[in-house]
Amino acid sequence: LGGMVSASLLYPLEVLKTKMQAETKSTKKASTTAENDENDDKEKKDEEEEEDRSKFTMVQYARYLYKAQGMQVFFSGVETSAFQSATEKALYFFAYTGLKGIYRSFLGDPKTIGSLILGCCAEWAHLPITLPLDCWTTAIQTNTNPSQGPMQLLLTMLSDKGIKGMYKGIQAYTVLCLKPALQYTIFEQVKAAVVANRPQKRLNAAEAFLLGMVARTISTVFIFPYIRAKVVLQTSKSSLNADGSAAAPISIPQMLREMYKEGGFAAWFQGLVPELTRGVLSSALMLMIKEQIGQMVQTALEPQSNKRLHHHRRV
Repeated sequence: LGGMVSASLLYPLEVLKTKMQAETKSTKKASTTAENDENDDKEKKDEEEEEDRSKFTMVQYARYLYKAQGMQVFFSGVETSAFQSATEKALYFFAYTGLKGIYRSFLGDPKTIGSLILGCCAEWAHLPITLPLDCWTTAIQTNTNPSQGPMQLLLTMLSDKGIKGMYKGIQAYTVLCLKPALQYTIFEQVKAAVVANRPQKRLNAAEAFLLGMVARTISTVFIFPYIRAKVVLQTSKSSLNADGSAAAPISIPQMLREMYKEGGFAAWFQGLVPELTRGVLSSALMLMIKEQIGQMVQTALEPQSNKRLHHHRRV
């Protein structure tokens, strides 16, 4: 529930960061060519705009999108994104809780390294279901054909790439699995220290929000180049060899090298500001909602537990 609410409220930032991360020289050239075919008089102006697009700030890029495609571009695919976020967060927490219970029964409470390992395993547990949703959502957000709806886009993707194409960029998760692992490990470890001397072992809403922001910021900055490489891979077109056969798929290290050659160190962090803005607020909202719902459930169950305890004492 927390993931769905936060994803829906902050979806315009999700669209903004995905489009900024997907910008490469090849996409700029393709976009410029299409525009020039439609209107040759604007050729010079369009080329200058395309060249400068990678240097746009978050606000400048938002204005560019609004001018080019209107307000609807910021909400295209919000249903898919909300469903993906809710499914991903729910499966992650279920997997993490289950794995933590197994770990605790054999080795006791997990420390920092143990929590990181459990977090990585929990992240991989939901990928078979959520990665195709992520690939589909990314395609919806970067789609430039307004006549092609989400279902048409999905059928086109399956027709062109098959099921295997829906898992494009999965190799990035050898590193990306560290993001939620780092985020929730930092959150849980700091939370444990903060509430250690409190009788109810709880964070209030403001504390959960602030701690969620800090945890998400650290984890995002640490692995952001792989986030952008995954998005570029998911939105890139299949290339062909000189003989017309399909070229071998590019790997994440190769993509990172190409990005570095194209724009230097800064290219690895293109789109970081909207990623941090959306991610930090989304994570903070989700963890705050999670903490509040957990407290509400615990409070609702306490009277029943007390009644059962009182009954057993009387017996």
